[in-house]
Amino acid sequence: MPLPTTSIPAPGLEHLLSLATPADTARGMFFNGLFDATRALGGDEARQKCLAAAGDRKFVDFRSYPVADLLKAIYTAMDVLAPKLGGRDAVLHRLGRRATEDFLHSTVGKTMVALAGNDPHRLLSAFPNACRAALSYGERSIERLGEKQVRMLARRDFLPMLYIEGTLTAVVERSAVPGVQVRGHRISPLDVDYDISWS
Repeated sequence: MPLPTTSIPAPGLEHLLSLATPADTARGMFFNGLFDATRALGGDEARQKCLAAAGDRKFVDFRSYPVADLLKAIYTAMDVLAPKLGGRDAVLHRLGRRATEDFLHSTVGKTMVALAGNDPHRLLSAFPNACRAALSYGERSIERLGEKQVRMLARRDFLPMLYIEGTLTAVVERSAVPGVQVRGHRISPLDVDYDISWS
């Protein structure tokens, strides 16, 4: 059954920051990937703005850092790159795709791909466990809706919905199936259901 069109507005950065705690963390590889992507898309000045928003420090790939700092960097990248890349939504989707690429090159990501192969269902089924290894917060679960359709339920997830849509799109495209579509439906400020399908 298709998800209804989302009607709950996306929370703004200040709202997200008010909900995050010091225990809510993300691995440094997401920060470094974001900085690299911002430089590739907008140049060194754009990267420096994102780095400053995240606290202007060195990030080690497999250390954990406050997700609040990652959010500040993502929203800064969104504003800096939006005029060049067709708006904030397009930037978020692109950055989410880049996060998947970075993750799949990590040890945990390579293990996930090795176990799942090119089967989209197996890749998506492995996604919640992979998130647990990289993010300290939230819960994600997968429901199989059909031969070519899956729903992911994300609970207490701070990252923007369009960013996660980009992430999931890149995960499924890793299996080389055509016609990948991902559409999120927000049910509360931090809870989103994602319909994922392919042809």
